[in-house]
Amino acid sequence: MARRANHFVLFSALVACAAALFCLTPAAVVAATAEPAASAAVPVAASFPTVSDARVAGDDKQTRLIVDFDQKVPLRAFALADPYRVVIDLPQINFRLPKGAGEDGRGLIKAFRYGLVMPGGSRIVLDLTGPVKIAKTEMLDPANGQPARLVIDLETIDRDAFVQALRTADSVAELRPTVAGAEATAGVPRGAPTPKVERDDPRPVVVLDPGHGGIDNGTQSADGVAEKTIVLDFALALRDRLVRQGKFRVVLTRDDDTFIPLNDRVKIAREQSAALFVSIHADALPRREGDAQGATIYTLSDKASDAEAQRLADAENKADAIGGVNLTEEPTDVADILIDLAQRETKTFSSRFAQQLMKDMKTATRMHKRPLKSAGFRVLKAPDVPSVLIELGYVSNKADLQHLLSEQWRNKTVGAVAQAIDSFLSRRLVSAGQPG
Repeated sequence: MARRANHFVLFSALVACAAALFCLTPAAVVAATAEPAASAAVPVAASFPTVSDARVAGDDKQTRLIVDFDQKVPLRAFALADPYRVVIDLPQINFRLPKGAGEDGRGLIKAFRYGLVMPGGSRIVLDLTGPVKIAKTEMLDPANGQPARLVIDLETIDRDAFVQALRTADSVAELRPTVAGAEATAGVPRGAPTPKVERDDPRPVVVLDPGHGGIDNGTQSADGVAEKTIVLDFALALRDRLVRQGKFRVVLTRDDDTFIPLNDRVKIAREQSAALFVSIHADALPRREGDAQGATIYTLSDKASDAEAQRLADAENKADAIGGVNLTEEPTDVADILIDLAQRETKTFSSRFAQQLMKDMKTATRMHKRPLKSAGFRVLKAPDVPSVLIELGYVSNKADLQHLLSEQWRNKTVGAVAQAIDSFLSRRLVSAGQPG
């Protein structure tokens, strides 16, 4: 394979040293087959519990969240800092809440979001105004014509008390009450299995990364079309196109509406010894910042190429906070040096692919006035995998949104991206086969 042939012994040693510090918990992954997925969404099983309503009451001293279920479920609740959040882990749930639920909070809860975080597991994340104590968590039986209910009471505390609570009793024991009549963690998933690596298949691996998913909607259009759905549809179509070509193995970081932490996306690419990692997104500008149009291709850089690139990177890098996961500590200074050395060659290949991608995409879709940019996206930080992030367009722009929802546009643009991947990897394979 071209990637392996191009790496020399010192480079491999450096990557191996950095890997232990760089890699995180495993995430779900789906290897492509010749058959397309039946649906872009996780099937809704009738047996899954259903949430029908959620409401917040109280003030800035004490606040209560009440969630209506059609049956009792086990749960686990805990708090996180910076930003302050309360996370409620649940088995897989059908969320059938009214439109706009969670957008407006009250008291200690600024807002809340909910969704699937992995097959078999859902999550509710409460965004808080400050540090809190989880005073009570109960799952109540249905009674007197009322449904089963989750009731969680929050009380304001100071920062020192909050930090101390996190440090004691298995880090968050005081903030994780058990559910009456059931063990709090029963039925709550602990993590997805490590994907199998096909060592006997010599074809280069292309990892496609549809952004966001599950609890993380990404950007949304004015009429509520979510970025996570747009980019998943595009990634599935691109996967199918590449599989039909037969030249590559194609792996998706997600093939359904599931939340995958940023660093797990990177780890999938590294565990699969990927020759290329392509993260797929769609941007949106806040109304006060005017209008913008067209696709943009990003590569990794410590310094953003402009203010808009920095804004986008900052927004995308908050995905793990949105999902409620603990953010990983940054590598040590030694690991930084090792990773920087390993990334030098990788950055060169990433830049070459970005140039090829721009050349092919501009034949199929409108490009941004500055189509090539760079910023510090965490999802592009694999030290040994050439990586780019594509912003297909702006859901905040009417013309772009019309394209993003068009099957005809999608097919044409998918073809251009597939052509760029083929051209780039074919050249690397030829180069790897030449005598040094």
